[in-house]
Amino acid sequence: MRICSWNVNGLRAAVRKGYCEFIEIINPDIILLQEIRVTPDQLTEDIRSPNGWFVHWNPAERKGYSGTAIWSKYPIETTTTGLNGEDIEGRLIHAIINGLHIIDVYLPSGSSGDERQQQKELWMASFFPWSTAFTIMNEPVVIGGDLNIAHTEKDIFYAKGNQNNSGFLPQEREWFGELLNSGWHDFMREQYGDIDGPYSWWSNRGKARELDRGWRIDYLLGNRACSKRFKSAQTHREGGMTISDHAPITIDLE
Repeated sequence: MRICSWNVNGLRAAVRKGYCEFIEIINPDIILLQEIRVTPDQLTEDIRSPNGWFVHWNPAERKGYSGTAIWSKYPIETTTTGLNGEDIEGRLIHAIINGLHIIDVYLPSGSSGDERQQQKELWMASFFPWSTAFTIMNEPVVIGGDLNIAHTEKDIFYAKGNQNNSGFLPQEREWFGELLNSGWHDFMREQYGDIDGPYSWWSNRGKARELDRGWRIDYLLGNRACSKRFKSAQTHREGGMTISDHAPITIDLE
């Protein structure tokens, strides 16, 4: 089974740039989308109800902003949204699919200012205990999404110059370390080992994409039960970067 996570930076724009064709190439069974920035009624029928897929949409109330969705080739058995029953920004879906607990999450960004950074850290404080409850489950659990945090200096091209920037702040990195220590496996890091990257997001400024000067802020995490089924992970930089400012990432499970 292949699970994909992808911040598409606006689903309608991604579709125009070749989203559907690229999905056929990487051939996932389950897709976790973030930053869809659309409501289902704004989509054409072939995307709103794509042939061969079961889809659950969780758009933000604000038009053209945030939002998550899950596409699955298997029936989606149950779904809940949000951490505490409220999710006006459409940031989280918890679904059960083919015996797997699938959590699609789009952590807020704090890059626009102090107020949003405070909202991000409040969200982090709520997400931590909510997510750690899944680590002790006997059933496999996958968390996939854009967590808007580069965990270590290996996860960002220019660590020294970003230490005071949202996404690489000391308290964010510490939180992420504690999240992993609570029982989550970072499958991409386990696959690639102690290397720089592989990055999954690049700024549109300068030659960041061309020179691969990016951030690794997109993750697929699994609990212990899931790690026993883990086979491989991949960042699909080539091709994916022409559709979004994020590359899709995938894991293969037995």
